[in-house]
Amino acid sequence: MQVVRTPGSARAIARTLPRPVGFVPTMGALHEGHLALVDRAKAENASTVASIFVNPLQFGVGEDFARYPRGFERDAELLSSHGVDLLYAPAPERMYPPGFASALDVGSLGARIEGERRPGHFAGVATVVVKLLHAIEPTSLYLGQKDAQQTAVIRAATRDLDMATNIVVAPTVREADGLALSSRNGYLGTEERAAAPSLYRAVRAVADAVLGGERDPRKARSAGLDLLEPPLRWDYLEIVDPLAFAPLDPLTRPAVVVAVAFAGSTRLLDNVTIPGADGIDPILTPLRLRPLAAAVLPARP
Repeated sequence: MQVVRTPGSARAIARTLPRPVGFVPTMGALHEGHLALVDRAKAENASTVASIFVNPLQFGVGEDFARYPRGFERDAELLSSHGVDLLYAPAPERMYPPGFASALDVGSLGARIEGERRPGHFAGVATVVVKLLHAIEPTSLYLGQKDAQQTAVIRAATRDLDMATNIVVAPTVREADGLALSSRNGYLGTEERAAAPSLYRAVRAVADAVLGGERDPRKARSAGLDLLEPPLRWDYLEIVDPLAFAPLDPLTRPAVVVAVAFAGSTRLLDNVTIPGADGIDPILTPLRLRPLAAAVLPARP
């Protein structure tokens, strides 16, 4: 596995890789959810690239940028063991040099739900992802379902900017008790960890109510509100449109149940998708077979 630190070197080496190229962006502190994305990218592409970059633009005032878990050597070893061909790990001063002043405006989509609580978060996410895509020029970008609104923002940004990269969203990887894997789960105390799976049970109950025919969002939400166990407390529990992330009233399908609960100062994020009448999931991308060897394009000259 080659490791590069600058956008120019990332671009130069990425252009030598056989195509198609799958790309998995991360902030490090890797867990099985990240590695599942890497494994899928490797299965569906001729080459696989990953990045590690803790992006300061997506952290707000008082958030956990300084203490966000970091362990580059461990992460690099894991990525190498899973067959990543190229790791891009830029320093903040190379991503955002002196005088850097450009950022994406992600519009109303980035201002709703999670964006309302974290102003500027999705603009920071979209800006760094577009910068990474320009450096790597991948065929497909691999993202996890857990950050459903983030995937919607990135899909919209790449569409609006006419970027050629395909967006692939893979299912959330969970612990045996249902807790969605997250690098921030390490912040949880014993009591908080024991209660954390109740968030998924609550979100699942709301989705089941909608699938059962409930069209009143207040009644559907009530199916899950009381299931959250202390010391967790609600930030929000909403049923939204999968494209605009606007709350639905009356409820229609497809939809996404999105939720955040506080465990102390840690925010636990989860969601469950609700397919439309056609049975198609509104967020996830179906698995596809790796291209035949004869169809794999050579590296760029």
